[in-house]
Amino acid sequence: MDTEQKPLKSGFGPQTTAEEIVSGLDLRGKVIVVTGGHSGIGLETTRVLSNAGASVIVGARDLQKAQGALSKLKNVVAVHLNLADPSSVDQFSKEFLGLNRVLDALINNAGIMATPLMRDSRGYEMQFATNHLGHFQLTARLWKALKNARNSRVVSLSSAGHRFAGVDLDDPNFTTRAYDKWAAYGQSKTANSLFSVELDRRGREHGIRAFAVHPGRILATDLVRYMTEEDMKAAGISRENGVLKSAPGITGIESIEQGAATTVWCAVSPQLSGKGGVYCADCDIAEIVPDDSPNPSGVRRWAIDEPTAKALWDLSERLTGLKWPK
Repeated sequence: MDTEQKPLKSGFGPQTTAEEIVSGLDLRGKVIVVTGGHSGIGLETTRVLSNAGASVIVGARDLQKAQGALSKLKNVVAVHLNLADPSSVDQFSKEFLGLNRVLDALINNAGIMATPLMRDSRGYEMQFATNHLGHFQLTARLWKALKNARNSRVVSLSSAGHRFAGVDLDDPNFTTRAYDKWAAYGQSKTANSLFSVELDRRGREHGIRAFAVHPGRILATDLVRYMTEEDMKAAGISRENGVLKSAPGITGIESIEQGAATTVWCAVSPQLSGKGGVYCADCDIAEIVPDDSPNPSGVRRWAIDEPTAKALWDLSERLTGLKWPK
């Protein structure tokens, strides 16, 4: 059964922390993969899930940095993963599958934002390649382990930034159109949401449900590393002695602990049993808003459109050269 894109009235909200989501839950015996789970909201996601008893495998591009950040956490291991390198995605997946463990949740958390024009070895635009195609390939490679769990979830981090752009199915890699870093970011975040829509449709018969997440507006993350001073000023952000701060009068900023909450809610909450294929924010299913809404909240229809989700899936198979496993 399809899940309606409207709030459940979960009882949680933007001030809820990830710790509050897992309160009373015993995750012992659960196996969870978190890409980029060694910094920002990814690290808080990893910490909270591991403290609740889950075994967490963190995919990290900088393995040394990850091992340092995760050294004090129990039941956590870091494995090298570069989402923009197909061979790295395959190697990570091979190592995990070699453990012969089921996968209860895959959290596609890693991402980059507003980069200058960069391309991977295939010539694909880097934000689309990293944020979407890398996770598309990773999920395909881990499909068997997700199926074997018989009741698993795939959580992909989208963003309110999906409002910047839909997916250009004719030119996703900016080969003919002028490059715009924010349009490219918006496209990749829309792709994350559309991926969840089609993934849920294909996975539900195998007990696999998928969700897209807007974590909230978080300052203390590595995502801002490509933002210029002009970008930050326009966003109401300042940097003082290396610390990011919001400008006076700017509201809606959430902490790292609050930013990880919706991800954790989608990954483990019993409230979502039997549900999937929806875009979530503030620890609830988000409401649909008009495409031209100036408000960052809610989800635009282009990010949950089923025909577009199917078309993107077909395009992603062609671009990655893989056929989704049965």
